[in-house]
Amino acid sequence: MIPVPSPQQLRYLTALADHGHFGRAAAATAVTQSTLSAGIIALERQLDAHLLERGVPTKRPIFTPLGMEVVKRARTALAALEAVTETVAAARDPLSGPLRFGVIPSIGPFLLPRLMPILRQAFPRLRLWLREDQTERLVTQLEAGRLDLLLLALPCACGEAETWPVATDPFLAALPADHRLAARDRVPVAALGAERLLLLEDGHCLRQHALDACGLPRAMTTGEDDFAATSLHTLVQMVAGGLGVTLLPRIAVEAGVLAGAPVAVRPVEAATPGEAPPGRMLALAWRPRSPRAAEFRGLAPAIAEAVAGG
Repeated sequence: MIPVPSPQQLRYLTALADHGHFGRAAAATAVTQSTLSAGIIALERQLDAHLLERGVPTKRPIFTPLGMEVVKRARTALAALEAVTETVAAARDPLSGPLRFGVIPSIGPFLLPRLMPILRQAFPRLRLWLREDQTERLVTQLEAGRLDLLLLALPCACGEAETWPVATDPFLAALPADHRLAARDRVPVAALGAERLLLLEDGHCLRQHALDACGLPRAMTTGEDDFAATSLHTLVQMVAGGLGVTLLPRIAVEAGVLAGAPVAVRPVEAATPGEAPPGRMLALAWRPRSPRAAEFRGLAPAIAEAVAGG
């Protein structure tokens, strides 16, 4: 019988890949650094392969090409083992216990205050551990097994994750209160293309959603000085200061992101008559073939209710 690595050895290896430091990887796996190092050396001997480069003058571990491939397969193996437990837990008591839930910054602060009371009432035994971050980092944590479920906006670079559309979140044009377009009941999306469009900084998916909605190039910037905001609240203040216009998700406006700023918001007309107004699709995402997929889909009506309940 071929000896196989233990789950603990695989956890040591993936933790080292995640943290890039023996001490931090040991802390993450709740062992001493010497225990983690010994576990990885034992794994290399068991596999009769070098997973890390030796004798390299650096404090950071450097994986060999084979080591990187083993890390990738170790993640898959650990996810499969966790799925066994998840399958039993889901059958015993669906939507209960801890759920590690990631959400992007342009959704979390605005939707969660409406969503959490709905979830507490509908699923009183569910315990949500929340993490807010940009899409790319959330997807990485999902793939690594550190998160169970994401709430993000489509389209996105979601890797191999399965996605489940939940609700549409239309865009509203945000304009300085004295802007000429503020006199209109609705703003044609083509008219925004002639304005200085203020955007979130790179890494926020809303940046690209706004560009796509206006039919603008992917390389579009906010101006010659390339200023970009780190949050929707900052965008609102830039608009209020007369620096340009922007697109805001409706859920953010309904949640009070304007906060009394001298900013006018108007619905946006589609470029083609009969088309849906520009917006984004809110969606759930989970690891492919997750045994909890049916559970996760069961959360969609509660999230749609929160989106519509503004």
